[in-house]
Amino acid sequence: MTPEQPPTAEYRIEDLAHLSGATVRTIRAYQDRGLLPRPERRGRANVYGDAHLTRLRQITDLLDRGYTLASIKELLEAWDAGRDLGGVLGLVAEIDGPWTDEKPTRITRNDLNAAFGGTPNEQAVTEAVELGVLVRVPGRDDEFLVPSPQELAVASELHAAGVPLLAISGHLRELRGQVEHIASRFLDFTAEHVFQSFLNHPPTEAETAEATALVRRLRPLAQQTIDAELARAMRTLATRYIHHHLAEALSSGTAGASGPSGPSGLQEPAGLVPEPELLPGAAVASGPAADPRPATGSEAVLLPVAAVQAVRDLVGPENTAAFIAAAAQREAHARAMDALAAAARGTRPAAEDTPGH
Repeated sequence: MTPEQPPTAEYRIEDLAHLSGATVRTIRAYQDRGLLPRPERRGRANVYGDAHLTRLRQITDLLDRGYTLASIKELLEAWDAGRDLGGVLGLVAEIDGPWTDEKPTRITRNDLNAAFGGTPNEQAVTEAVELGVLVRVPGRDDEFLVPSPQELAVASELHAAGVPLLAISGHLRELRGQVEHIASRFLDFTAEHVFQSFLNHPPTEAETAEATALVRRLRPLAQQTIDAELARAMRTLATRYIHHHLAEALSSGTAGASGPSGPSGLQEPAGLVPEPELLPGAAVASGPAADPRPATGSEAVLLPVAAVQAVRDLVGPENTAAFIAAAAQREAHARAMDALAAAARGTRPAAEDTPGH
């Protein structure tokens, strides 16, 4: 005798909503998106069962764990296809997990105002919320969630240095677009060369585990690459920027000066030169004899960073400018003497015969 099966529970949509904690509208939206099976039609009524209740609870649990509805749909389709959901969940959890060790914090409005000069700025707060730098806490007008405390701290430091708040938010918008492009390129690169074998067919349990391990290994590489390249670029470009603007400032500040140094009484440091053939000691085509009279005033001259550093290492920072000036004067005097001697002979010295000093 076959044992009698327990009766299957049947629910109206209102009952299903009450038991699952979802609203009727949400249940219908899940049906439209393919997340929830269609109910059984009984005359003019729709009947739901325990499978629908279980599925709703699964969706709620995955949403609480941070999955998007699109990811949940893929997971549920894998489950319905008979594949082990555990492996797929592990892979998606690894991808959807945090890509930083930074922990979100909260900040009160008073502390926020104090961190940015003490004066409330609602426009700046609105910009920060739109960018996700701040997240409003429901029911708490005086408190915000800060997903990245480090990012907020950078903004505070920039503002303290004199950068307007709206300029900071505008810079962040521009920077975010560029960083998202870099992230997209990194994902394209790893998808092509690492994950392609997992993407052209439904992965097995072993392949899912392997892909999960690969994501875990590769996760820090993007951050490490960006850190290294940003440090390299900042080191290179910051040196150029500082020397360029310093040379301009010194040049404008010493215009019309009547002494051997600028208005501050300090000798000007050397910067960059765009033409490497003008390095000290390089062969230069001979020209008119230099004026032997001493020049008055001073002028900022751009020199290669490597050459300046070599002189600094040789004679010390305090003697660098004097050494370069003396070397240049000695070279000029030597050329003047060569020109005078050549004129006496009625010839000009060949460029390759010109002594280098």
